[in-house]
Amino acid sequence: MPTPTSDSPVRIDAWLWAVRQYKTRSAATAACRAGHVRVNGERAKAAQSVRPGDEVRVRVDGFDRQLVVRATLVKRVSATIAATAVEDRTPPPPPRESVAILPVRERGAGRPTKRERRDLEKLRGREA
Repeated sequence: MPTPTSDSPVRIDAWLWAVRQYKTRSAATAACRAGHVRVNGERAKAAQSVRPGDEVRVRVDGFDRQLVVRATLVKRVSATIAATAVEDRTPPPPPRESVAILPVRERGAGRPTKRERRDLEKLRGREA
């Protein structure tokens, strides 16, 4: 059975859903409306067409992803086929720095006392 890929233009929201960037097509449409999707540097509306070679920037869960369209998909397909339709050029995240562990209050323990607030401020480096 041939894969449902082609070189004809397809809607950006349908393509993002087909390559598994969003769980639903309506979520991809909402992301386009919110301005989280850019095609070749320009904000994209949900009905904008993409072709192979177009660069797509998508904000998913607070992180920007840089994708290049390799093949256009009309239907949602398996992850292996979807991986061949997109080239991910997202740079790797920066290494996590060691961060001082902040004290965590037990949930439901109420508001911190004045002494606890002063200790927290001192720990955060906001002493007056």
